[in-house]
Amino acid sequence: MKTISIVEVEYIAYSLAKELLSWDEPIPDFGSRFPNVLESCLAALFHTFGGKNLYKGLIPRASALFYLMIKNHPFQNGNKRIAMTALFYFLYKNKKWLKVDNQELYNFAKWVAASNSKLKAETLLAIQKFIKTYLVSR
Repeated sequence: MKTISIVEVEYIAYSLAKELLSWDEPIPDFGSRFPNVLESCLAALFHTFGGKNLYKGLIPRASALFYLMIKNHPFQNGNKRIAMTALFYFLYKNKKWLKVDNQELYNFAKWVAASNSKLKAETLLAIQKFIKTYLVSR
């Protein structure tokens, strides 16, 4: 399984989110992100505990990426937009894609952002279900 790096987030996901997904609020420069938070979001996808992966398989890892990039707030602004483009890029690298309406995806991202952090496991399952619903091979 292919991973996603900080460099890829900066040049692909961040750039695309800034250019293509504009709302009323601009996305600040990439260098203004909060130190080490994005790095932590990306590294978490491949963490192990007791020799076992915490997130096993593409869909759980994609779900964790989406959740962590929204909830851990690595950027001053634009976290949902960057999370959406990072998700698409991660899936693309792994020969998948989401065939979903932009507004529906954005509404779902807003729901994830508003979700209770105490319900992380349940929210991750909901994200997995969402991804499975719209996942296609590219």
